[in-house]
Amino acid sequence: MDTQIKENLNDLVQICYNASFKAGWHTDLQTGELLDRNKGEMLCLIHSEISEAMEGERKGLMDDHLPNRPMAEVELADALIRICDYAGRFGYDLGGAVADKLEYNKNRADHKVENRLKDDGKKF
Repeated sequence: MDTQIKENLNDLVQICYNASFKAGWHTDLQTGELLDRNKGEMLCLIHSEISEAMEGERKGLMDDHLPNRPMAEVELADALIRICDYAGRFGYDLGGAVADKLEYNKNRADHKVENRLKDDGKKF
């Protein structure tokens, strides 16, 4: 399963990055030269999608562009697309990192129910 997660997510990274690249988000629209993208700006754009998802949940809104879907669902999709675009641009093995992190979390003491139930356990 870890290999499947890695491969599938890395495929999604390439799909999202290639779509973004083709749309000109990574190049100068006049010259076609690769832009020096600001990592902080790109991360804030991911954050903005999460904030929009929160607003959709808070207000119980449907999406403006995909009115058959909840706004939160669409904004989370936007966040995922931006995350994959970021990973593709900077060469991150997002699929491998997710697979590794899921495996690591299986054994974390602070992720076990018995420890979360304790007074000092990790809670929301």
